[in-house]
Amino acid sequence: MVIFIKIVQFLLSLSILVIFHEFGHFTAAKIFKTRVEKFYLFFNPWFSLFKFKKGETEYGVGWVPLGGYVKISGMIDESMDKEQMKLPPQPYEFRSKPAWQRLIIMLGGVTVNVLLAVAIYIMILTIWGEKYLPTSGLKYGISVDTLGYQMGLRNGDKILSLDNKTVEDFSDIPGEIAFEDVKTVQIIRDNKKMEVAIPSDFVNKMIKANSADFISIRYPFEAGKFVLGSAAEKAGMKINDRIIGINDSLFPYFDEFRMALQHYKKQNVKIVVVRGGDTIQLPLTVPAEGRIGVFHKELSAYFILKERNYSFFSAIPAGFTKAVDGVGKYIKSIKLLFTQEKAYESVGGFITIGSIFPSTWDWQSFWILTAFLSTMLAVINILPIPALDGGHVLFLFYEIIFRRKPSDKFLEYAQIVGMVILFGLLIFANMNDIIKLFR
Repeated sequence: MVIFIKIVQFLLSLSILVIFHEFGHFTAAKIFKTRVEKFYLFFNPWFSLFKFKKGETEYGVGWVPLGGYVKISGMIDESMDKEQMKLPPQPYEFRSKPAWQRLIIMLGGVTVNVLLAVAIYIMILTIWGEKYLPTSGLKYGISVDTLGYQMGLRNGDKILSLDNKTVEDFSDIPGEIAFEDVKTVQIIRDNKKMEVAIPSDFVNKMIKANSADFISIRYPFEAGKFVLGSAAEKAGMKINDRIIGINDSLFPYFDEFRMALQHYKKQNVKIVVVRGGDTIQLPLTVPAEGRIGVFHKELSAYFILKERNYSFFSAIPAGFTKAVDGVGKYIKSIKLLFTQEKAYESVGGFITIGSIFPSTWDWQSFWILTAFLSTMLAVINILPIPALDGGHVLFLFYEIIFRRKPSDKFLEYAQIVGMVILFGLLIFANMNDIIKLFR
C-alpha cells in the first residue's frame, strides 16, 4: 500500500508538471499564430490511451509516462517529421516565424514551470504558512550517523554556526554544507565551545551516500502511537510512556534506542519505560526486523517550532523567493556532479524521485515536492542539450547572433544525438536505482 501511494503521488505530480510545461509551449505558439498539431500527456508510440481532436489540435494521453509533448508544425522535434519539412514553409509553421518569436515559444515551458512553482509556494504559504525548528532550539543537540561521525560531529553536539554564520533553520544545514563550500562548524560539546573542521572530501562522501541525514534532531523517545498489534502494544506499553532503556542499559534518546534495538532481534528483553513517576520494565520479544511498533511523538512535543504566517499578498514575494532559491540550489546540485569525484553514482531515476514522496497522503508535502520538481524540470529542460528546450534555445541564439539558421539537416542530426544522450542518461539513472536496490 505504501508503494502504491508513492506511485500515485508521483504520477499525479508528474502529470501536473508535464501538462503545465507543454501548456507553456502551446500558449506561446498560439499567441504567435503557430499551428499546434498535437498536445499529449505522456508519450504515445503506436497507440494512445485516450485522444480527441478540437480545431487543428489533437489532444491525448499516451501510455509511456516519460513526459509529454506538443507537436508544433514546421519544427524539427522528437517526432522527426521529415516529410513535413520537405514541403514549402507555410505562414502558420514554426520555421516561418521570426527568431524572437520562436525563442519565446521554446522558453514557454520552462517559464511556466518556474511560475507554477511560484504559484504553488504562494498557495502553500497562504494556507499552511511555514513551521521550522530553529538551530538554536535543539536543546538535546544532534544525533549523527557514520558519515556525520567521520565529519567530526558527535551525538549531543549543539550546532552554533557554519563558518561563524548562524543558520536559522536547522533543516538548511545539510544544504549549506553541500552547496556553500563550508569549511568549519562551530559547536558546543560537553558545555565547551569547539570548532570542527569539515574534511575536504566530505561533500563527495555525502553525495555518494546520497543522504542529507548525516545529522538529525535528537529527542527523547515518548510513545505517540502504536502499530496495531505491535510487540510494544502487546507488552502493555501506553501512550506517553517514555522509553529509556533495554534490560540494564539506558538509552534515553530515540536515536540511541533505535540503534541499540538492532542488537536484540528475536531476543527476549525488558523495555524500560517511565510512566508518571514510576519506572517500569515491560518484557517482550523483539521482532526479526528490529522494530517494536511504536512511533515517537511529534517534534512539537519536545521543541518550540517557529511559525511564519502569510496573507495571500505577503506570500507572493516569499513564493518568488522560494522558487528562485529552488532553481539556484538545483543548479548548484548539477554543478556538484561535475566537480565531485564519482558524484554521478548518486544520480537517480524514477525510483529515487518516487521515493521522496511520503508513505501516507499529505497534501502539504505533495505540493512542496511538486513545487521542487517543477523547478527541477525547468532547470533540466533549459540545459543546452539538443532535444531539450535548451538545445533549441542554443540554436536560436546562434541564429540571432550570426543572422543565419543552422541547416535543417544539421538540426535533424542534432535532434538524434540529443535523443540518444537523453535516453542514455535515462537508462543510466534508472540502472543506478536498480543497482542501489541490490546493495
